Amino acid sequence: MAEILIVEDDNNINAMLREALGRKGYSVTGAYSGTEALLHLRERKFDLIVLDLMLPGLSGEEVLREIRKKTLSPVIVLSAKDELDSKVELLTLGADDYMTKPFAIAELEARIHARLRHPPAAEKTELTYKDLCMNREKKKVTLGDRAVPLTGREYRILELFLEHPEKVYTKNEIYQCAWEDYYMGEDKTINVHISNIRQKIKKAGGGDYIETVWGIGFRLAEE
Repeated sequence: MAEILIVEDDNNINAMLREALGRKGYSVTGAYSGTEALLHLRERKFDLIVLDLMLPGLSGEEVLREIRKKTLSPVIVLSAKDELDSKVELLTLGADDYMTKPFAIAELEARIHARLRHPPAAEKTELTYKDLCMNREKKKVTLGDRAVPLTGREYRILELFLEHPEKVYTKNEIYQCAWEDYYMGEDKTINVHISNIRQKIKKAGGGDYIETVWGIGFRLAEE
C-alpha cells in the first residue's frame, strides 16, 4: 500500500483529498503546514507527496527545497498560480508535476497513479552505467574493480547523471542538486567539477563517461 502525504492548510481540501485517496486504497497522512510536513518526513518515508504552495509559515517553495534534501519521492504541487514562470521554477526546484487550482480529483488521482508506477531511482542501492558502479549505501564508486575517489559534490553530480542516464541536465539542475542553492551562472565552478569527475574516471581506466551537450548542459556519454 503506497503512503501519501497531503500538505494542504485548507481543512476542507485536505479532508477531501484524504478521503478520496483513501478510497483508492492509499494510506494517506495530512499535514496543515510546512513545518508539520517536515516533521512527518523525519519520522517516516512517503511514496508520494502532494504539496500546496500557499502554506502558513514556511512557503511551499521552501518546503519543496527541504523535501528534496530528504527524499526523491515524487512531489505533485498544487497552486492557484498558472503562470509559465511559476511552473518552470517549481519543476527546477524538484517538483515532478504541477496542477493549477481548482482541479479535478480524478485528474489528480490519475497523475498520482502514473507517478507511483515508476518508483524513484533512489530506491536502488546500486546505480550502474557501462562499467561504472555507484553503491549508495557505502557511498563508493568503482569502475570495474578500481575505486573512483570523489568529493561530496562530485559524488552528487555523478549520482544525478546515473539516476537518469538518458537525460541531459542543465547547469541550473546540476548546481541546485550539488550545491543545494540557486544557480547564479557559476559556469566555471560546474565545469571544474565535471572536469574532475572525467579525469578521475579516466585515471581508473575509463573513457569519456560524461559528454557536453552544447547550449544545454551535460549527460552520460552514449554508447
